[in-house]
Amino acid sequence: MARHLITSALPYINGIKHLGNMVGSMLPADVYARFLRQTGRETLYICATDEHGTPAELAAKEAGLPVDAYCAQQHDAQKAIYEGFALSFDYFGRSSSAENREITQHFARRLKENGFIEERAIRQVYSLADERFLPDRYIVGTCPHCGYDKARGDQCENCTRVLDPTDLIDARSAISGSRDLEVRETKHLFLLQSKLQGEVEAWIDEQGKDWPVLASSIARKWLTEGLHDRAITRDLDWGVPVPADTWPELAAEGKVFYVWFDAPVEYIGATKEWADRRPEERDWKSWWYEATDVRYTQFMGKDNVPFHTVMFPATQLGTREPWKRVDYVKAFNWLNYYGGKFSTSQRRGVFTHDALEILPADYWRYFMMANAPESDDTSFTWELFSATVNKDLADVLGNFVNRVLSFSRKRFGDAVPGGSEAGAAETELGREVARLLAEYEEHMEELQFRKAAQALRALWSAGNSYLETKAPWLEIKTDPDGAALTLRTAMNLIHLYAVVSEPFIPATAAAMRSAFALADDDRTWVTRDEAQSLSLVPEGTPFTVPPVLFAKITEEDLESYRERFGGGEEAA
Repeated sequence: MARHLITSALPYINGIKHLGNMVGSMLPADVYARFLRQTGRETLYICATDEHGTPAELAAKEAGLPVDAYCAQQHDAQKAIYEGFALSFDYFGRSSSAENREITQHFARRLKENGFIEERAIRQVYSLADERFLPDRYIVGTCPHCGYDKARGDQCENCTRVLDPTDLIDARSAISGSRDLEVRETKHLFLLQSKLQGEVEAWIDEQGKDWPVLASSIARKWLTEGLHDRAITRDLDWGVPVPADTWPELAAEGKVFYVWFDAPVEYIGATKEWADRRPEERDWKSWWYEATDVRYTQFMGKDNVPFHTVMFPATQLGTREPWKRVDYVKAFNWLNYYGGKFSTSQRRGVFTHDALEILPADYWRYFMMANAPESDDTSFTWELFSATVNKDLADVLGNFVNRVLSFSRKRFGDAVPGGSEAGAAETELGREVARLLAEYEEHMEELQFRKAAQALRALWSAGNSYLETKAPWLEIKTDPDGAALTLRTAMNLIHLYAVVSEPFIPATAAAMRSAFALADDDRTWVTRDEAQSLSLVPEGTPFTVPPVLFAKITEEDLESYRERFGGGEEAA
């Protein structure tokens, strides 16, 4: 059985992330990792903060902190939020780690030895006002392709086209805003991607044929346009330094590696960080080097796809070493906010720390996965959020759990009742639950999260339909044993829901599971036979009634959310 390696795109260090960042990488990776662990697969989920590059320096300057102190502070802040969302990383590292520096420099040396890195003199933008060369992200201007007026010197975030700073129209310094710029000669290292195009293309032809269309089409678009040699060093104070033993002149000038060169290496670096904390128990190389028994799945938003499917695989191939390359890329479109982008400055949209302040994580986890932007961009609205929470979580699941346990305690006491033997209704319910469980498992295996959420909701709905058909509140008047059977069956459904809902709503799943005082409850998953039998919780098992699992969102709540975060109007 394959071991499963999972990574999600590294959240950038400069600031708290919004819900779109969460649903486009870390949350689906967590849902999948939880499912794999529950179903008995050895799984390693690795993530980290991406801490190098221009935005980190600019954000630190704005905060009035040294960049290393700023990054340490922001790493802790982000980590706390991800813990609040119950993201089950096996390790959450930092790209500024010694491990990442060591492996990034190793990659660079190997690429040079194999003829895939060379030093070139280039003409680069120099700011007279700032008295320094400006790395690409230190330059902003208008994109020549789409006209976006805040494009960066490396990539336009509006049309995602890769740029060089000299491509920008009306270029200006991101530090001072000065347009007093000139072009001077300096030296940088270039990754010779053009030499690797054929190998990358052959790899994508083989590996990418099973990827989602979103991921494979973006990768192929880059290949069709041709892989260009790319500068992989920058004039920054913060980053993985060019090794002095290999490039002494550039090292003396303080050159560091481009953030998109070292950031993907941090997936390996963070795994080494994880292993270095327990070296007697963990072997990081077994996951990344000659790892023939590992299936590697990456999760990311569509803007990150080119770097992960083309640039980093080219880097790995060029080392001529057996580094593990990605097997499956799960890419996501955008989650927008009322049709427009999330914006901190304009107070538009929900950011992750605010989300947790308003409501528990499971409300957000379920909503985001049930509406994941898998095939198209989707739009967050408070109206859709409240409808999903109120209908699926409060009415379908929460109400079922509460009324079953409350009614049974009132009529039969604090233990699971006995009653009649299962009849035709229970047999039919068991078949339907087993069918829906199989459907749910299939969608999870295929990483189809919206469909998986629909199948999970259908499982919850099956219990409600059974309860409405049997109507134990009427049944008890003429057939107490029959009512006891109905409630016992419903309690078995609650326990089943607790187990299989954990990937989506782990805190709620734990609350449902702890309602039953099962002596040896070490079940991690439910087989289809167990689901069909509906006999997971024996008669006589003590139980308690948990607090309300999901509170409904009222119109007053909605109004306050719209006022605080914006909404109700379409974005211009």
